[in-house]
Amino acid sequence: MSMLEGIALMQPNILNDRTNKVFRYVEAYNKMDVEDMIAHLDDGIVFLNVMNGENTLELKGIEEFKKQAIEALSYFSEREQSIKSITHNLSSTEITINYRAIAAMDFPNGLKKGDEINLKGKSIFEFSADGKIVRLTDIA
Repeated sequence: MSMLEGIALMQPNILNDRTNKVFRYVEAYNKMDVEDMIAHLDDGIVFLNVMNGENTLELKGIEEFKKQAIEALSYFSEREQSIKSITHNLSSTEITINYRAIAAMDFPNGLKKGDEINLKGKSIFEFSADGKIVRLTDIA
């Protein structure tokens, strides 16, 4: 990447576009709207979930992501990510979040239906040159 490309990526319109895409994704996640969640994902999206330093889920491709997102709708009766900070880097945008959810089922880890979950974490959205989200990493 040349220096000029790097400078072009940090233009306000690109940063605003990224911010809008990240906020739209989180809003769609909170509304459990899978179609809107995937609206700005690249067909080759790589999704990684990291919990306590361990990779707990890795998905490749829009179809795998969509299938998992639809399946996950049944896990929680309510869920909400609230953005606490947003940081733009050259090809990625990182948000710190508070996460709250109510379990809709019993889980193998001992979580029971109706239990409330409260976590702090971060999500890293990596963007292609044309503004698509090519990688999403959730860390809790």
